[in-house]
Amino acid sequence: MSILAGIGYHFIGSASAASFYAPIEKVKRWSWETTWAIAGFFSWILLPISVSLYLLPDFHAFYASMGSHLLLKVALFGAMWGVGNISYGLTMRHLGMSLGIGVAIGVVLVVGTLIPPLMDGQAAMLFETRRGLLTMAGILVALIGVAVVSYAGHQKEVQLSGGDREFNVKLGLLLAVMCGIFSSGMSFAIHAAEPMRLAALSRGVDPLYALLPSYVIIMGGGAVVNLSYCFIRLAALKRLSIRADLAQPGGILMKNGLLAASGGIMWYLQFFFYAWGQANIPQQLSYVNWMLHMSMYVLCGGLVGLALGEWKGVGSRPVRLLWAGILVIIAAANLVGLGMAS
Repeated sequence: MSILAGIGYHFIGSASAASFYAPIEKVKRWSWETTWAIAGFFSWILLPISVSLYLLPDFHAFYASMGSHLLLKVALFGAMWGVGNISYGLTMRHLGMSLGIGVAIGVVLVVGTLIPPLMDGQAAMLFETRRGLLTMAGILVALIGVAVVSYAGHQKEVQLSGGDREFNVKLGLLLAVMCGIFSSGMSFAIHAAEPMRLAALSRGVDPLYALLPSYVIIMGGGAVVNLSYCFIRLAALKRLSIRADLAQPGGILMKNGLLAASGGIMWYLQFFFYAWGQANIPQQLSYVNWMLHMSMYVLCGGLVGLALGEWKGVGSRPVRLLWAGILVIIAAANLVGLGMAS
């Protein structure tokens, strides 16, 4: 039941992640940079700090007790993820949610899942035990599902690229691959922050929430990269201006601010529930958390795209491919679940 609960929490987090860009897309008469910065303030700064202030008996003493080497390593992996996060936002802008999520997350899934256990010397376990073999089979099946969903998304975008979307296949795919490599930094950061999780447990933090204090450092590193990018562009490009964005009528400001904040909150919730999912997965199989989260991300991305009407007007073949890919990803999650239960 614990494993099923873990998979369920990963699904909830992935659904939130797959949906976060929907309110951001509805922001009007603001530059993308202003919207991204405001959403990021909520997701990378306000929420991680607020949650940790609530959870930790002594917020300042907790982080002061962590060695500077650990904090720097976690923050640098967070900054690596920050580069991927910028690329992710731009990928959604140029490829749309269905294709963008499929390509980017496919790369993230492989890199972020396999590197941590290899770094820990667990390569033999992946290929010599029943658990490991089932998990590797699940990863392979998940990649097949991601490829099918991505191809379906590509077919959809080919048919709909004449619309008003800022569609650019070459730029979008380049950004998606870049996003996939750098966004794996979040997996590496969570792996490196294990001492922080254990320290939170020792201070009486519930296991469901023990990972959350590390997000202050991880997302703080990502916030530096993301916000620097946004503010440098706003300062350097004459056609962009945060003053012009904030000079809009009060009603537009309120609506845009709420939409951007909603997107940021939904983005944070993906890793809030990731922590819950991880807490329910056996520690010796912690590496499968990333695979579960990312494959379900693609699954939810396809479902969200359908719900938002991204597939409206597309022929039946791409939609059938999408559903086939979704079923393959569900099968992959079940394979991983069998591996963990064995």
